[in-house]
Amino acid sequence: MALKVYNTISGRKEDFTPVTEGRVKLYVCGVTVYDHCHIGHARSAIVFDTIYRYLRSKGFDTTYVRNFTDIDDKIIKRSHAENVPWQEVGETYIRSFYEDMDALRVLRPDHEPRATEHIADMIALVETLIDKGHAYNTGGDVYFSVDSFRNYGQLSKRPLEEMVAGARVEVDEKKKNPLDFALWKASKEGEPSWDAPFGAGRPGWHIECSVMSTLYLGNPFDIHGGGKDLVFPHHENEKAQTEAATGKRFVNYWVHNGFVNIDREKMSKSIGNTLLIRDFLTEYHPEVLRLFYLSNHYRSPVDYNGQSIEDVNTALHRLYYTRERALEVQKGKTFEERPYPQADDIAGKFTEAMDDDFNTALALSHVFELSKEINRMVDEKDESAVALIASAEAVYESLAGTLGLLGDDLASLESREKVRHLARMGLDVSFVEGAINDRVEARKNKDFQKADEIRNMLADKGITLLDTPKGTQWRIKTSVS
Repeated sequence: MALKVYNTISGRKEDFTPVTEGRVKLYVCGVTVYDHCHIGHARSAIVFDTIYRYLRSKGFDTTYVRNFTDIDDKIIKRSHAENVPWQEVGETYIRSFYEDMDALRVLRPDHEPRATEHIADMIALVETLIDKGHAYNTGGDVYFSVDSFRNYGQLSKRPLEEMVAGARVEVDEKKKNPLDFALWKASKEGEPSWDAPFGAGRPGWHIECSVMSTLYLGNPFDIHGGGKDLVFPHHENEKAQTEAATGKRFVNYWVHNGFVNIDREKMSKSIGNTLLIRDFLTEYHPEVLRLFYLSNHYRSPVDYNGQSIEDVNTALHRLYYTRERALEVQKGKTFEERPYPQADDIAGKFTEAMDDDFNTALALSHVFELSKEINRMVDEKDESAVALIASAEAVYESLAGTLGLLGDDLASLESREKVRHLARMGLDVSFVEGAINDRVEARKNKDFQKADEIRNMLADKGITLLDTPKGTQWRIKTSVS
């Protein structure tokens, strides 16, 4: 099955044919660095990180570019509010961004340009648009004239009234048309500015991505990604200004991930229901958020709520527990490699799912299918099956790794879960270890009733005991299958 990608501009899945055979050029809109990132930012980052990983796993020579918007009204406003240079605001939140993305194990793109590194290129593009009659200068502000570009609205396919409403953030009596958007903003007192032939100022938001994407990837390039909230006006405006300037198609495939709601409400700073990535990570392992998002198709909206995250947390532990069991069976054993056809069949179904517009939800179901098969073989305790378990486990890790999962170990996962669970219960490790020691003494004294009471008391608190040759170990109930 050939890779198919849903293209926003056509509204359907299309066979994926890159501009250059064997190579893929991918651009994703990055963040405006004026604050810490929230879990909505994490969805886009995880979705396109997974697409990047999968394209590479298929053998494509993939060039991935994601930008930083490091000059913007919000950055300037924050610099004034905190009485720090605007450059310092950008640097602070770029560091914060990297901390979050590294924690989530999101791979760094091949190029991460900053807007302020390419001001001269933006000025040149604005000049081209003015010269071609697609832009006009009014008092040092330069606007793109949407009336000059007949395909405006082709990407978002919105009625005129909706587009006007969406553009009202830039309503200005200087505009010839309410939909016209700023390419260049005239400098104001106390704001950073750069000299340009049409007046000192700074770039508008949309011009940045047109410049940085084509500079690194050429024109046209293969995939332009981002959240659905960027379809209009940002991506519509990018497309218009780039195609007006070059006379060529800008992008072949437009790919957009769905929204993130929290408890069925749109996540919004205005209503105070945003959840920062760093706050999420104080509670859960980073792969919980990745698994949560990948359990849904990237184009679908997702609803973040406490129960769904707990369910995903349990599921992640099961994935890790499967690998741990499979590796434990292989310890100290010598065996000849033997392929396991059923694992290869499941891998084939995984690829089919991913080739169908990166359907990670379906692909994950096959990972869990293989997890069950591995556990079945381990449970049967058939020594002759060790080679098959090893073969299946290798496929299992490969599939999970393609999705960015199983990058840690079970001990690390369980350690975090223990701390989280005990804190919620108002307990600490010393309480559990004391109870285990009391149970060991009770068993030595053959007071099995007391030993059972201690086990049951801990079970009521969500703590499972495992008696092993190395002594009694304990786990939180969510960490076992």
